[in-house]
Amino acid sequence: MLKVSINLGKTNRILIFALMNNELKDTKDFLQNISDYIHFFVRDSIPDSGVLLFQILLKFAFLVGIIYLIDFLLKLLINTTFKLFYAKDKYPVLKSIYQSRITNSFSHLMALSFGSYALESIFYRHPKSFTYLERLIYLVIVFVVAGMLYRGLSAFRNYFIIKQDYYKIIALNAVSQTVKIFGIFVASVIAVCVIFGISGSAIVGSLGAITAVLVLVFRDTILGFVTGIHVATSKNLKVGDWIGIPKYNLEGTIEDLNLLTTKIQNFDKTISTIPTYDLLTTEIKNLQVMSESNTRRIKRSIIFNINSFKFLNLEEVNRLAKINLIKNYLNEKKEEIIAERATIENSELVINGRQLTNIGVFREYAFNYLKKSEHIDQNETVMVRQLENTPQGMPLEIYCFTNDSAWDHYEIILADIFDHLLVASKEFDLQIMQFNKI
Repeated sequence: MLKVSINLGKTNRILIFALMNNELKDTKDFLQNISDYIHFFVRDSIPDSGVLLFQILLKFAFLVGIIYLIDFLLKLLINTTFKLFYAKDKYPVLKSIYQSRITNSFSHLMALSFGSYALESIFYRHPKSFTYLERLIYLVIVFVVAGMLYRGLSAFRNYFIIKQDYYKIIALNAVSQTVKIFGIFVASVIAVCVIFGISGSAIVGSLGAITAVLVLVFRDTILGFVTGIHVATSKNLKVGDWIGIPKYNLEGTIEDLNLLTTKIQNFDKTISTIPTYDLLTTEIKNLQVMSESNTRRIKRSIIFNINSFKFLNLEEVNRLAKINLIKNYLNEKKEEIIAERATIENSELVINGRQLTNIGVFREYAFNYLKKSEHIDQNETVMVRQLENTPQGMPLEIYCFTNDSAWDHYEIILADIFDHLLVASKEFDLQIMQFNKI
């Protein structure tokens, strides 16, 4: 019985393979019939001088049409299937694959594989053209596979975005740049092998022999080329950007960015040039983003004499409560202090219990002044803070962003703010440090 079962299994497999071979043979016969129809139609319709060219062109158009049709049907089927799971967060892998469009690359690959199979059937009457057309299809397959790998990296990134694993996204960004460069090199080598029909080892060996000479002779050119690719892909810099380079003490607008040098126009209308490859290794501040967002930071301090700091008595609190920007703040704090002092011992001593200081009230005033200013972007950080004491005094830092990044407007806004705060500090009996009398 066991031998009979084994024999039946073998027989079934043989029948399946036979059916598959018959189907493939039928497909080949079908393609050959259409190829013959095109062949004889052109022969009977076109003058003899152009018959061969038009036969090859029409057959090639037929092959391309088949590839496009199969590609369209596969994309429709696969993407429709994946789309069913797109809105379901419990399938993050499928969702990330769909977002990266790697399914389209898979459809392209399958369609081209069928095109490679159909090539012999369609062009069996033109064996001399077969080699070149086969290389063309293989070349396209190389680029499709490279695109699939690139989209595979995008799928990984999309997956981590869905999972909100931002640390892995940063790591993936660092790795993906290397993988992309290596992938471009490998794809280029394979493409050259396919086009010229030579082995990859011959290309790699030749490259190894001339690499040392190329690096010595074309060092700056190679570094500039790599930098250009980096700048183009990262989109960190472009001609017209306002940048600052602390290493060279430069600040200006990029006038030209070529393979060897980058030209920068300084604000005093002079021109500076730096090696382009320096853009990879040097700290660069791109201020164009600030300009385009129409916001610009104010980060400046006023240094106060610590000896002018004091507790405020009730009379001084009542006087300062007439200032509109801190009226509600002082009335609220005054009630809290009066209520607390009624419950503590030795309330006649100023140091006991909670108190208001002139520097603290001024800090609140400066903050409210910035919050009420129409020239300050209220969607960004607004802060008034004390910095560490220095031998000159205590710095009070103003930190905020203007809603106008134009240089002249920015300077006017900044000057107006500090003009007001410097004079307003006198109302709080504060002394601003000044070392030399003017």
